Amino acid sequence: MDNQFVNLTLDNIYEEHLCCAIADKKHQCGVDAKREWLTERIKEGHVFRKLNQKGKVFIEYAPLENAWVPILGDNYVYIYCLWVSGSFKDKGFGRELLEYCIQDSKLQGKSGVCIISSNKKKPFLSDKKYMQKYGFVTVETIDNDYELMALSFDGSIPHFTESVRKQSIESTNLTIYYGSQCPYIPNCIEQIDSYCKANQIPCSLIKVDTLEKSKSVPCVFNNWAVFHKGSFKTLHILNEGYLIKLLEQE
Repeated sequence: MDNQFVNLTLDNIYEEHLCCAIADKKHQCGVDAKREWLTERIKEGHVFRKLNQKGKVFIEYAPLENAWVPILGDNYVYIYCLWVSGSFKDKGFGRELLEYCIQDSKLQGKSGVCIISSNKKKPFLSDKKYMQKYGFVTVETIDNDYELMALSFDGSIPHFTESVRKQSIESTNLTIYYGSQCPYIPNCIEQIDSYCKANQIPCSLIKVDTLEKSKSVPCVFNNWAVFHKGSFKTLHILNEGYLIKLLEQE
């Protein structure tokens, strides 16, 4: 069934769709930004593998040393995203994509594969119980909620950086750390910036635009993280509607 899937390469990245935000025009600037980001990451061993159909069915992973997340580990692979949506669910595509990543990692002589999940299911994170089916176990937990899960091939394990444990910042302003990986981010940042300015809400938008910055963020991070009143709140990518709900809860 391998012919059902395609890996993005430097030769096809501008011809193939990126799965996310396929038909939503307001996110096309984000798609363009993602292509630019991927062009550099593919050179570093980043893999974007997707179903060869027009749908949201894909896996993204990279060597941990080059992965833009605050996680360290020797010779590991990090999974950013494993997504199967809509009518494509329950057809075995998620299993095939994950097994491809695991086999690819073994062929490269890696020590294991890791991913961020959570004790309770959260948007934009792979389900803990699903990962457990394939042998992933929790190796570290932050705030009894966010979990670093790993499938070790040699007994070694990865770990969060020390900065992650802070889960707090000095500023009490609404603060968002964001990357360029997700096509939804640019439009959401625009919505948040516009809403905060219109409503006189102090807001700091911090772009994580280097590997070094991503390894030192003061919280769990997979391309987005929100702080309010000094405390970490969520990895959920916020548009204006979600932002309003978050502020109303405070």
